[in-house]
Amino acid sequence: MGIQGMELCAMAVVVLLFIAVLKQFGILEPMSMEDSSDSELELSTVRHQPEGLDQLQAQTKFTKKELQSLYRGFKNECPTGLVDEDTFKLIYSQFFPQGDSSTYAHFLFNAFDADGNGAIRFEDFVVGLSILLRGTVHEKLKWAFNLYDINKDGYVTKEEMLAIMKSIYDMMGRHTYPILREDAPLEHVERFFQKMDRNQDGVVTIDEFLETCQKDENIMSSMQLFENVI
Repeated sequence: MGIQGMELCAMAVVVLLFIAVLKQFGILEPMSMEDSSDSELELSTVRHQPEGLDQLQAQTKFTKKELQSLYRGFKNECPTGLVDEDTFKLIYSQFFPQGDSSTYAHFLFNAFDADGNGAIRFEDFVVGLSILLRGTVHEKLKWAFNLYDINKDGYVTKEEMLAIMKSIYDMMGRHTYPILREDAPLEHVERFFQKMDRNQDGVVTIDEFLETCQKDENIMSSMQLFENVI
């Protein structure tokens, strides 16, 4: 498997992996709670109660029936109503046994953990999913920028982008073809900044990111791939 354009790969991997995880655990399929067995689930004494259906429908582009189906699947796999970072990392490690996905999963977890409380709620889950699957191009790109902006200061630095690139490289392992050189992540970061850093001040702003991505046909095409997944 080749990796063409690491910055595009980073964006596509977000959606591909998330959808793979959801399908693996049945969260994207209509589910019955009768299929779950409490004896097989480790229940927490603290349970999170999600926001009302009407409020979530207003915040997302899902119908009530879709939200009900998503909640059944989420609750079946996450009976406490919350997903912590260790669980999130464990899920991703199952998809990349040949590599180390822990760092990438950490960055992705933080992107979904909207309020930074160390857990992904159902609300966080469906709002992020709605953006990735049914959001406008502008919304999807803003979500991707938030992923790259590790410290959430409104700028993407070379150090942040390099950390993301290295995490993808580590996750994919040494079994890509053609084999990536050790300095490949740094080369991709330099290429990313040559394209994105319009005023050459050493950081990429959200405006620079949006403007450049919207002029890139490949990135624009990738934004449309998963609109009809559910």
